[in-house]
Amino acid sequence: MQDLTGKPAGDKPDELTAITRSGQSVFMSVYKTKVGDQCWLITITWCKNMLLHGLSVSIDGPHVETKCKVELKPWYFWRKQGSKSFVLDGKAIDVFWDLKSAKFHGETEPSSEYYVAVVCDDEVVLLLGDMKKDAYRKTGCRPSLTDPVLISRKEHVTAKKKFSTRVKFHEKGRFHEISIESKNISTDHGVDSEMEIRIDGHLMIDVKHLQWKFRGNESISFKKVKIEVFWDVHDWLFSPGVRHALFIINLTSPAAAFPAASPAISWSSRSASPGSTKGFDASELYEFSLFLYAWKLE
Repeated sequence: MQDLTGKPAGDKPDELTAITRSGQSVFMSVYKTKVGDQCWLITITWCKNMLLHGLSVSIDGPHVETKCKVELKPWYFWRKQGSKSFVLDGKAIDVFWDLKSAKFHGETEPSSEYYVAVVCDDEVVLLLGDMKKDAYRKTGCRPSLTDPVLISRKEHVTAKKKFSTRVKFHEKGRFHEISIESKNISTDHGVDSEMEIRIDGHLMIDVKHLQWKFRGNESISFKKVKIEVFWDVHDWLFSPGVRHALFIINLTSPAAAFPAASPAISWSSRSASPGSTKGFDASELYEFSLFLYAWKLE
């Protein structure tokens, strides 16, 4: 089950080791959706290694959890389009996908020409991708009156010294690039480690003497968004072999900052849970958490 802090499941050490050994890149996004008078959490996971792209859809209802998994191996062309049905908490759920023409551009998740749709009670409660007309035509269902809300995202990325990801401050907004770079600086007293965190190229956090400050947090503000950054880079500095650092980035945006034509539907991870109708009040704050596992290669 999804915990109440919005932290994605699947952070066990053995699972992290398996991800590293397989060379997988994993992006996991958790959405809060409204089904009838209840709120459900839907987790979309994209993964990629040298052989395949994978997609899994996990739905966490008020009482039980179920999962639909699709592996897109190159020779399994028939799996790139299809649907799957199951029952969750007494309700019929259908998952539809069309990835035949999906453009990945070398990334883990597709960027265009695809859709993934989750249907319940004749409503499309979650729809991802740009082929929305095809999705509605295929499902034969109407869109939900309440838009889903992206509440958290977990990413595993690998690099030598600079790690980048893109996030939206709101689902209707544009992407912003967050980059994290570690450096070794030669000084009169030896080598000093530093870390820089930038948003859209702007330096927001500069940590000197990283070997002494390998765990920490800082609050910043960017374009009316309050951002809290937590980091733990101990293993980067003191563990041998391939190792990862963990960055947790929490965003809080005032609902009033969103476009009037697209009223914000917010989520408060501290006041809502599967089954609760809280988090869909446009007067509340919008909150989002990013969990970034940065795997450092030599």
